[in-house]
Amino acid sequence: MDTPAPPYQELTPDLILNATESLGLRCDGRLLALNSYENRVYQIGIEDDAPIIAKFYRPLRWPDEAILEEHRFTRELADREIPVVAPTADSAGRTLHRFEGFRFAIYPRQPGRAPELDDPATLEWMGRFIGRIHAVGAIEPFAHRPTITIENFGVEPSRHLLANGFIPPDLEAAYRSVVEDVLNRVRAAFAQAGHVAPIRLHGDCHPGNVLWSDAGPHFVDFDDCRMGPAVQDIWMLLSGERAEMTRQLSSFMDGYREFHDFNPRELLLMEALRTLRMIHYSGWLALRWSDPAFPASFPWFNTQHYWQDQILALREQAALMDEPPLNLG
Repeated sequence: MDTPAPPYQELTPDLILNATESLGLRCDGRLLALNSYENRVYQIGIEDDAPIIAKFYRPLRWPDEAILEEHRFTRELADREIPVVAPTADSAGRTLHRFEGFRFAIYPRQPGRAPELDDPATLEWMGRFIGRIHAVGAIEPFAHRPTITIENFGVEPSRHLLANGFIPPDLEAAYRSVVEDVLNRVRAAFAQAGHVAPIRLHGDCHPGNVLWSDAGPHFVDFDDCRMGPAVQDIWMLLSGERAEMTRQLSSFMDGYREFHDFNPRELLLMEALRTLRMIHYSGWLALRWSDPAFPASFPWFNTQHYWQDQILALREQAALMDEPPLNLG
């Protein structure tokens, strides 16, 4: 887990517009903050042109090399005509810029709506799309971005939560016990799956990061891209009861396997990866709690009710990890 980052109080509207104009763009004064917590993202009006999106990176989170590796990956995908939203390069070919202590990147604005994942045809299209991303992602590894591991997605965040007083004292023993139990089950799932070759992933492949238009899907926000098993970019698109997820997976794989092979043993990791995400998400909120935007946006975090629900949800995950994996058919 990374260390708490300085807050964004110096990131004023004037600074945002001045940073944008430092690249030779002429702003028309329109500025709209978009829904983003890790970074700060804005839609900015441009004179006599379409609006652009400016992402100001959270200080200290990623080194420059990791951000540039993300940019190269998305531009590699775009160059292969895979519909992702990649950063715009300036006349010198730079995609990462600096202004008064902040790093930022410019993106084209991509309109769209959420995908209708209850539609088998949409899932098949999503499968083709992600299969193409993974085919490129498998060509070479990241050099500067991390790999999803039990340690960095489970052990470290749970340790941070327990060591820093986020869990109410009367629930601490229960949380410690259930986390130890589910992490042991996660380790068993990875052991049962055996060797799974990690590839470059989107890493945060939930429906909110997909914009659907008449032309199909576009992926946005590769800020969490990293190395990991292919199924990490698949399980978050499945929902409902087991029978429904099996149908969804079948439709998805009809498209995916047109472009990339899938190791069915990775299905053993689905609930393990879901468990790690749950633990990591709580740890992420705790790590960012010194940022004023987080208590304001997540008032339910760090309450008695939140931790009671987390303990219950992790116990449910323990039971789910005991069930057989989904069947590809």
